Amino acid sequence: MKLLIMEFMLFLKEYKVVALAVAFVIATASTSLIKSLVDNIIMPIVTPFLLSGAWRTATFSIGPVVIGWGAFLAELINFVILATVVFMIAKYLIKEDKEEKAEKAKKVSKK
Repeated sequence: MKLLIMEFMLFLKEYKVVALAVAFVIATASTSLIKSLVDNIIMPIVTPFLLSGAWRTATFSIGPVVIGWGAFLAELINFVILATVVFMIAKYLIKEDKEEKAEKAKKVSKK
């Protein structure tokens, strides 16, 4: 039983499961925060430019087809903001990782 627990702990460390869980929780919270930013700050600024003034229900009709572009626009803005934030975080982390690898390579080459 003790061996199984040790293997499990090694698995958690090796595959960084705890870090992944923390990242997931933070990402979920970030999504809510960014959705609120778009819904409560960005879209009210856009609303005066819409003829009806109701961005969530803004639609475009082509004959019998009704396209709900207001809700889509809000989700598109959500996506762009989230993607930008994730990109910047990943770029920062990759840069750190490259710098650490370069330092390790220098240490190895000095030996």
